[in-house]
Amino acid sequence: MGEQKGQLLTDLKYLFKGGVLIANALPVITGFWLAIAFTDYTLGESWGNFLLVLIGSTLVMAGALTLNNWYDVDIDRIMKRTQKRPTVTGNMSLSSVLTIGIVLSIIGIIFIFFVSIESAIYALVGWVTYVIFYTMWSKRRYTMNTIIGSISGAVTPLIGWAVVDDAWHMVPIVVALILFIFQMPHTYAIAIRKYDEYKAANVAMLPVVRGYTVTKWHTTFWIACLIPLPFLITELGMLFVVLSTIIHIGWLILSIVGFFVKDNLKWANGMFKYSVYYLTVMFLMMIVVTI
Repeated sequence: MGEQKGQLLTDLKYLFKGGVLIANALPVITGFWLAIAFTDYTLGESWGNFLLVLIGSTLVMAGALTLNNWYDVDIDRIMKRTQKRPTVTGNMSLSSVLTIGIVLSIIGIIFIFFVSIESAIYALVGWVTYVIFYTMWSKRRYTMNTIIGSISGAVTPLIGWAVVDDAWHMVPIVVALILFIFQMPHTYAIAIRKYDEYKAANVAMLPVVRGYTVTKWHTTFWIACLIPLPFLITELGMLFVVLSTIIHIGWLILSIVGFFVKDNLKWANGMFKYSVYYLTVMFLMMIVVTI
């Protein structure tokens, strides 16, 4: 019995992509916290609603990721990094996975809707973008799939902010832009690291279709686009602006170094690690400077 429970938990972790869920929860939390900091609302009067939206948004994300697994089972069988998913191992039937994805998505949207219609709209935009426009339409056909998929991640701070107030405010919009742009170099680094797998699965990732050099130019361009953004949210303080600018310039330098290296895999691994630390540090810093 214990082994069965352990296997079930393992299957759910791969089905819901546990790391991705955690990474998406942090911007929701950050968006909510910033809204508290920049409005007249207090943490006490908003905390209960926020918990409902955090649970709801996590369910929506889990539902979208589950439907991604259901739809992509054919290419997941080819790619080594996805072969432990229960849709590939056969530990869960495809019909069960489809049902789980739909049910989680609906319950999540309902949770959010009863707290904030605006948050529910952002969550729905993220779900539709990821499931329909990314997974089912663009992922296998166009290199712009990365840009399309990044929209779904970028709505998360808007979901959190809208629990408290209207998200048409410079701070959440810029935070969403940061998250949107971040995903391009982050995903390109993954695509280079897993080049052979994406090529075997015939997924239209930029390095596979256009090569490493073009991917490095795109990476450098998107990182450069991050540099001006902190100056649009000086409300967070000059310490945040200075530190985030240093972080962005460091990432840009690392990106430029990529044009002169021979070991593309080693460079991509470094870019990937930097991007993971970048996301964590940037969003935690936004919370800390507003405490």
